[in-house]
Amino acid sequence: MPVPAAGGAAVASVPAVRRILLLGNPNTGKTTVFNRLCGARAKTANFPGTTVTFRIGQAFLGEGRPLQVVDLPGLYVLDTDADEARDARSLLLGDDNHRRPDAVVVLVDASNLVRNLMLVGELRAFGVPVIVCLNMTDLATRRGVEIDAGRLANRIGARVVPMVASKGIGMAALVHELEAVFAAGCPPGEPSDLPAPGASIEALAAWADTIAAEVVRQRGTLDEIDRRTDQVDRVVTHPVAGTAIFVAVMGGLFWALFELAAVPMDLIEVTFGTLGSFARAWLPAGALQDLVTDGVIGGIAGTVVFLPQIMLLFFLISLLEDTGYLARAAFVNDRFFRRFGLPGQAFVPLLTAHACAIPGLMSTRLIPDKRDRLRAILVLPFMSCSARLPVYVLLTSLLFADRPGLAGLAFAGAYVLGAAAAFVTAAVFGRTLVRGRPRPMVLELPSYKRPSLMNALFTARDQGLSFLKTAGTIIFAISVVMWWLSAYPRSAPPADVLALRAQASAPGLPVDEAARLAAEADALEGRAAQASSFAGRLGQFVQPVFAPLGFDWQLTDAILTSFIAREVFVSTMSVLAGASDTADVDEGVIQRIRTMTREDGGPVFTRATSASALVFFVLAMQCLATLAVTRRETGGLKYAAIQLGYMSGLAWAAAFVVYQGLRLAGIG
Repeated sequence: MPVPAAGGAAVASVPAVRRILLLGNPNTGKTTVFNRLCGARAKTANFPGTTVTFRIGQAFLGEGRPLQVVDLPGLYVLDTDADEARDARSLLLGDDNHRRPDAVVVLVDASNLVRNLMLVGELRAFGVPVIVCLNMTDLATRRGVEIDAGRLANRIGARVVPMVASKGIGMAALVHELEAVFAAGCPPGEPSDLPAPGASIEALAAWADTIAAEVVRQRGTLDEIDRRTDQVDRVVTHPVAGTAIFVAVMGGLFWALFELAAVPMDLIEVTFGTLGSFARAWLPAGALQDLVTDGVIGGIAGTVVFLPQIMLLFFLISLLEDTGYLARAAFVNDRFFRRFGLPGQAFVPLLTAHACAIPGLMSTRLIPDKRDRLRAILVLPFMSCSARLPVYVLLTSLLFADRPGLAGLAFAGAYVLGAAAAFVTAAVFGRTLVRGRPRPMVLELPSYKRPSLMNALFTARDQGLSFLKTAGTIIFAISVVMWWLSAYPRSAPPADVLALRAQASAPGLPVDEAARLAAEADALEGRAAQASSFAGRLGQFVQPVFAPLGFDWQLTDAILTSFIAREVFVSTMSVLAGASDTADVDEGVIQRIRTMTREDGGPVFTRATSASALVFFVLAMQCLATLAVTRRETGGLKYAAIQLGYMSGLAWAAAFVVYQGLRLAGIG
């Protein structure tokens, strides 16, 4: 803003830190330029008054002068009602929440100039200095496209920098042009034939066509690269072959998530296990030791253990997106998904959720439309994640003892049921809670390119930090609370436990027998402590709600404690069954759980109860971490509460039908 100078004149104040915006169509290399400029000095954030998350980084010009770089989402046009376009206009205009940028850097695909120039034409109407980066000039050259950069600069009234961002070519020239813009203090002159502000798409297209006709020279016609691209696309986007390729690619992605992430996940578990042992050895026995080892260290471990899968997922997705395949996969799936109110872009989040719902929810950021994204978020937890695997193994083993074929069918059926529930619920939400049909997926298939490892690494880092800062803090806090509910109040050991300990310490008893009695006493004490804890009492209090599903208080308690994480169900049932407190489902644990009895002496797990519990776990929202991320991704508690309510209600109703139906059929 102008400030009075000595003598009454007004001069323009210069901000301490210059700000530039990076804009461009999707797949034009914005992220590559951002990473080249900022490197590790970047974060994700929301500006005041905006709904879209931006990447914000710091670069340095000559003499160490700082520069704030804001990477905006990919846009084709600014004059739309989409959140990303509206927020971009706010940043460009400098409304009450923002100051105007000092310059805008527009990334343009040199091999597709007409489409990209339309956005440049819109930007020139905002009166902000514009620098056009003609990116991927190497690809344009191979296609026989030659652009007169000097003539283009004169015709559009903006500085033009030829560039190959993936190789760092043109970055020094970009910095030089930025310094020149800041030194000039005013934007270049505007061409007289520039479309008026608010011009129609047709007017912008006509202007872009005119410019391109003057500055582009095409040598020859369709070259070998384009012919090969068309040949590959005919296979990759074919309804049958394209689907088969998609399944293979996604299968490889999931294999990588499970196999490649296993080592770092194991290292994290070992590290935190060592920390827990160290704390248990150095802290005196008591409440403080239990809080640090089971509450604090255990809570952090339960959060950080997901980090390798999340970072690896986004690393691989970034590579697929850079190659150009991701857009083609979305195109293949769009027709099927749209029948259920979901866009084609939802396929990556839904499939990712089979590994873990948390990275699946985070990857819904790939969906451009807000309502489409919200529908995907609400139904995504129906997909069976890896945390459900030990529960499925246990319950199918109980349901079909000694019949592995039927147990395998039930296991596969659990996955099918979860996916069916997701698609049907999405269709219902499209007509009720989140009305509207999916936005038509209008996309231009990008050219095939070599992926950028640097971009993929930075993307993985950003998403990992985002997870730790958002979900991690909430999960950790509530994990401590849930631990406290499961550990208190302390109760005196029951008489049978004291008797067993006395027998174990009797003189002359063989070592093996003493160890067996001590282990049995520990297991019984753990079961009694679980039953008398706040969580156990809550299970007994809530049990009438689950009685119509065939659940006794022990099974109800396991359902409640598994809310922190589904895997806890197995360890809770192990403790209650008198087994050791472990999450491993070996045959001994399964046999002990199979023979558990209710207070009336009847079995806890009848066939009807096992089937009911399996259906309940397929459909229920039994994951605190997922709810925390839903709250973060939707911006409030409303949709997280809705998600918890409808999934729990549907799970209860479906389990009720299964249990009561089997009982009526005479299957106990």
